[in-house]
Amino acid sequence: MIIIKREPEKTRANSFNYDYWLLFTAILLLSIGLLLLASASLGVAGEQYHNSFHFLMRQIIYIMVGIGFIAIIIRVPLSFWEHVGGQLILLSIALLCLVLIPGIGKQINGSTRWIGMGILTLQVSELVKFAMVIYMAGYLVRRQDEVHSSIKGFLKPMLLLAIVCGLLLREPDFGAAVVIVCTVLGMLFLARARLWQFAILLIVVGAIFSVIAIDSPYRLARLTSFINPWATPFGSGYQLTQSLIAFGRGGIFGVGLGNGIQKLFYLPEAHTDFLFAVLAEEWGVIGQAVVLALFGFFVWRILYLGKTAEKLHDNFIAYLAYGLGLLLGLQVIINVGVNLGLLPTKGLTLPLMSYGGSSMLFNCAIVGIILRIYHELHQDNLQLITKTKKHRRELRISRAVLKNPH
Repeated sequence: MIIIKREPEKTRANSFNYDYWLLFTAILLLSIGLLLLASASLGVAGEQYHNSFHFLMRQIIYIMVGIGFIAIIIRVPLSFWEHVGGQLILLSIALLCLVLIPGIGKQINGSTRWIGMGILTLQVSELVKFAMVIYMAGYLVRRQDEVHSSIKGFLKPMLLLAIVCGLLLREPDFGAAVVIVCTVLGMLFLARARLWQFAILLIVVGAIFSVIAIDSPYRLARLTSFINPWATPFGSGYQLTQSLIAFGRGGIFGVGLGNGIQKLFYLPEAHTDFLFAVLAEEWGVIGQAVVLALFGFFVWRILYLGKTAEKLHDNFIAYLAYGLGLLLGLQVIINVGVNLGLLPTKGLTLPLMSYGGSSMLFNCAIVGIILRIYHELHQDNLQLITKTKKHRRELRISRAVLKNPH
């Protein structure tokens, strides 16, 4: 078995190896997102800010800053993230505590999830999701044997998860808590933790989430409206019924970009959480299929890089790629499920497409890390090929010497 050890950046080739398939897919998703955002936000922006392009211009700025993030992060060795995972999760917990302090946390629509930073606001849950994946990737490398053989290796991240989710539910941000729990469990499963531990945990977590959902009136209203939104079409089921109307109006080919009606003050949060409903109305089933295919390829490509890293026995890269792929994939599934009425309403945006500064910046950071993963795997593969060729050449020389010692 040949194990490739990541070498310092200075020993590597100066040229950077890009995953052009993944980069092209990300650019397509960003471009489609901008088109839909422009269509979905014109009326709302004009009414609220007397500037129809308010949200569009801000989103363009977020994307430009995000591209800057990508340009910086692709130059950062992955070993850096492996070493700072603990500090990132501590910073995340500190900010989760800070956002709950009156006067510091910014409340929007009944939830206190943001910290004001001048002209920008930071949604702390986006940082938490990012930090949790990086920390867990490092933990699964450091405690790999313990995770395989002992329940302690499984319970330790669960304690951290309980703290993080407890703070998120205080905001409240039920959607982010669900995404983080599912991502961490998925990473533990891929790290080959024992199945009976998952069974017990899922029962406990399911019972806790059920109690939390039933105990809170607004969450219970969301659950009941999700089950039968038409029972209260002008109450708790209003948002979902308007979303379903958008899907119905779109049909196969849609009504055309910019011609949708639901975004005109009928469908709340059309440019953020329900952008996919705008897509369904204006681009129809064809547009939905194209976007879902792009997301499917994007997530598959990330998971494929994780599998490649696992074959090269680079476990940190493997778990990091798996975690980021699960994180993005789960957010897409939940957002689309909510828009379709298959899941209860949650405040989760569509990655790389919905309006939101924090979401866009951290999603761009994820793209930068994935591009970095491809680069380092490409370098590792070249090292493996070089070592293999050198080994074969030495074997041929040895055989030639044995056959003809003179």
